[in-house]
Amino acid sequence: MKILKTVAPCLMFSCLATTSLTIQANDKFKVCADPLHPPYSTKELTGYENKIAALFAKQLGQEIEYTWMPERIGFIRNTLKAENDNGQGFKCDMVMGVPAGYDLTDTTKPYFHSTYVLLIAKGRGWDDISNPTQLASQPPQKLDTLKIAMFDRGPGTEWLQQNGLLEQGVPYQSMTGDSESNVAMQIDKDLRAGIIDMVILWGPMAGYVQSQSPRGYIAIPMQSTVKTKFDFSIAIGIRQGDENRKQQLNSLIDKNIDQIQRIISDYQIPLLPIPAERAKKDDDD
Repeated sequence: MKILKTVAPCLMFSCLATTSLTIQANDKFKVCADPLHPPYSTKELTGYENKIAALFAKQLGQEIEYTWMPERIGFIRNTLKAENDNGQGFKCDMVMGVPAGYDLTDTTKPYFHSTYVLLIAKGRGWDDISNPTQLASQPPQKLDTLKIAMFDRGPGTEWLQQNGLLEQGVPYQSMTGDSESNVAMQIDKDLRAGIIDMVILWGPMAGYVQSQSPRGYIAIPMQSTVKTKFDFSIAIGIRQGDENRKQQLNSLIDKNIDQIQRIISDYQIPLLPIPAERAKKDDDD
């Protein structure tokens, strides 16, 4: 998933830092994306990142060209930083959603800010939970029945550990390796099947799960604390040194921020104000 990836940075493209790329009006809008990654991107172009890319390409008068690859370890290396087979240019020029300040790419200014969400399946005996902290104070005999998704990494697992709930965790990988299902799709399936009762999911994925069963869940946004950060800003990832493209995309974000927010909100993604310090830092870069 977008927030959970911790791939080591690649240094082989550091030479790009001094390269100035001129973007012509007739260039293609070349996007690196996962073909099966709802709600972010799909080959059918139904994801919110697909729609933002289409908005930008239309305003630039450019044709969109996708390089499709499952978003797994090595995604950036094999897409954004990979040269074409003929040695002329790169396979694609942007990843439409990465954490602001992502260490594997340069990033534009953020275009939305969201948080992790505790999703609780209704009718499983947990409908009275209105605050995540209530879980840790449940009677031991009730906690013995709790089944909550626990990922191999991420703030949700940190929170479970801090609240003594690891024994109630059902283990999941943050990257499934499944060509027919992404994490959000698998969680949706397992919640429906009763394999798990609840999950702490990144906002866009929580929105996807909710959209599949609109009245099936209690959704509680997680609040960041000194110990655990749950809210993050999302930006567009570009190659280090691609300053012209960065400026162009930043201008498009500024121009279309209201429409971008409307697109994202259609996916039931919880939106928070973009922190002023984050936005100012990106303006100064």
